[in-house]
Amino acid sequence: MSADQGERTRRRLSTEERREQLLSVGARLFSESPYDDVWIERVAEMAGVSRGLLYHYFPTKRDFFAAVVERESARMLRMTAAVPGVPVREQLTAGLDAYLEYVEAHAHGYRAFHRADAAGDQAVRRVYREALAAQERQILAALTADPEFGPVFQERAAVRLAVRGWLAFTTAVCLEWLRGPELTREQVRDLCARALLGAIAP
Repeated sequence: MSADQGERTRRRLSTEERREQLLSVGARLFSESPYDDVWIERVAEMAGVSRGLLYHYFPTKRDFFAAVVERESARMLRMTAAVPGVPVREQLTAGLDAYLEYVEAHAHGYRAFHRADAAGDQAVRRVYREALAAQERQILAALTADPEFGPVFQERAAVRLAVRGWLAFTTAVCLEWLRGPELTREQVRDLCARALLGAIAP
């Protein structure tokens, strides 16, 4: 491919498409290697763009990784959003099905998201922890509005801690499942559902 052809190929992508492409490449690399071992030059090479173009979208490596983490967090929140008026027990199975579908379909992004807490950069770790806090708030809001579980919030601190622990449990289960799925998706779903209901049952 000539240089002119390469330039025309690059221009076929819109700004949003190019950004999404770069984040997809970043998710793959950050899922495979620690933060400090991922080089921006490698990201640019895999995406077929110049390093300068990548820096145009993301001024620093920190900004780039933070954007990868935020992208994955937004996806997870959208896929597991509560449906008002539907009991938590009914939503839990559907929500976990959607979550596990996401984990399988976006394994690189999921792993990259959860590598963020191990990053030495405090700003990146803060983005990750804020994303986890958003997941926690979403679950707590659904529980608060539920007629069965709402009364449990008289022990709000205990429920918050239980939900936080359940998120860590679910993450550990999913990461292990991705390494070698000894269980089916349905078995993993039921395991995680029982864990949450057991932790918060009145």
